[in-house]
Amino acid sequence: MKPIGYWLNRTDKALTRCMDEMLGEFGLTRVAWQVLNVVDAAAETTDAEVLSALAANADVSTLTAAIEAVLADGWAVRCGSGRLALTADGRQRLAAAAERVDAFRELCTAGISPDEYRTAVLVLERMTHNLEAATVPPR
Repeated sequence: MKPIGYWLNRTDKALTRCMDEMLGEFGLTRVAWQVLNVVDAAAETTDAEVLSALAANADVSTLTAAIEAVLADGWAVRCGSGRLALTADGRQRLAAAAERVDAFRELCTAGISPDEYRTAVLVLERMTHNLEAATVPPR
């Protein structure tokens, strides 16, 4: 059996590849989709808030590029305060893209019961908390 790190890395790559392909028709990537969801969740949000919310998902340069891409493609705008907000067109396109994301989620969880999914997430969450709380003694 391969170790969990192997499967975590391979799963993340597969998730990104598949989601990028499924959202390609909308000109989106997995990271851009995540950015849009953070912007959609707040009436207006700052770049720093987006970066903070998605810090575990991608590095700053990738997130910054995704923010610039959704602005350039008309999904979002900078308001007078410099905050990000979805455009009316962006909101409509986001709803259409959400249908593809629902199909993506069904594909990802095919053959996995809700209890199995919940258990997998809880185990990964515990592992993450264990490691983030750990203090490794110096060598």
